[in-house]
Amino acid sequence: MWENLKRPKVMGIVNVTPDSFSDGGRHDSTAAAVAHGRKLISDGADLLDIGGESTRPGAAAVSVEAEIARVRPVIEGLAGADVPLSIDTMKPAVARAAIAAGATIWNDVAALTAPGAPETAAELGCDVVLMHMKGEPRTMQDDPRYDDVVGEVEAFLLARAEAAMAAGVAHDRIWLDPGIGFGKTVDHNLALLAALPRLVALGYPVLLGASRKRFIATLDPLGKDADARLGGSLAAALAGAAAGVAAVRVHDVRETVQALRVQAAIGG
Repeated sequence: MWENLKRPKVMGIVNVTPDSFSDGGRHDSTAAAVAHGRKLISDGADLLDIGGESTRPGAAAVSVEAEIARVRPVIEGLAGADVPLSIDTMKPAVARAAIAAGATIWNDVAALTAPGAPETAAELGCDVVLMHMKGEPRTMQDDPRYDDVVGEVEAFLLARAEAAMAAGVAHDRIWLDPGIGFGKTVDHNLALLAALPRLVALGYPVLLGASRKRFIATLDPLGKDADARLGGSLAAALAGAAAGVAAVRVHDVRETVQALRVQAAIGG
């Protein structure tokens, strides 16, 4: 009975990077990343998101070749696992290599704005996550401003979904992500979290990625270190579940799965 309760899917994060904001360098070898991915699956992850380039504020760009070298062997090492694999990249060439290696989802923080990205997504036939980001990783937190953050994020995501479909991506392959922490102040993030029901009502599955984000530390100074933000991460995930998001992207899989199960059980 309890296993059939409705809850969002939990996407576990596998960063194959030396400089990601939360766990950079912990899993930057193929063996360590594959082992971490398998642990997340045993902890209850429904899918895994594998990335080879940090998108934290101020992060340096990575070449296509270096990014593929990081992620392809990890995807190949996890391809036999019984969960879908996602590639977290802004680059069409990396997405192509990752899908060939066994991934089935392209999670693009740039929402297919790179040259040729919509056409590549259509050709690959994979699911695509379109995320809102104001600017680019190196500068996105340099005084981001909006007249209406919810309206502007909504309009951007709908426009990118239309661009993807115009290139041949099927409607039912498209996911939306409001981009918590990507070119937003704490007030912007809170407004978007409060508006999740509005974004869910757009008719696309919504992926929420608020895990360990810096806005949590603004609300709780004791959360200065990224791994000290579990409580805030769970609060955001539960808010997302209440709003009807399709999936939450998290570092702390076991704790998130447990929180979502209890929430679903309370709701009956």
